[in-house]
Amino acid sequence: MSARQKANIRLPPEVNRIIYVRNLPYQITAEELYDIFGKYGAIRQIRRGTTNDTRGTAYVVYEDIYDAKNAVDHLSGFNVAGRYLIVLYYQQQKMQKKVDAKKKKEDLEKMKEKFGMDGESKTE
Repeated sequence: MSARQKANIRLPPEVNRIIYVRNLPYQITAEELYDIFGKYGAIRQIRRGTTNDTRGTAYVVYEDIYDAKNAVDHLSGFNVAGRYLIVLYYQQQKMQKKVDAKKKKEDLEKMKEKFGMDGESKTE
């Protein structure tokens, strides 16, 4: 796609250079990820999840926003080693809300523990 064609395309607001990939096979290598996602444009960085909570996920950062859009359009539902990929645009606001909600829940649990409120009512 030429620069002139790119200038005429209006992208939705959620589109950005960072994509979030879920449902990856646990044994996938970095080279395989670069092979799959590199077909759609120059990649700046790939981050794979390594903890138990984040295994099977990755963040892929493209150099160009149009390459990221092309990858999302073509790879969502793509079959890799018997697993269908879920490819989404990274949305910082949604991720931050999840982190905030988790922190609030942890703080609430600490407060309950501190004041001896375990959620059970004691009637005698």
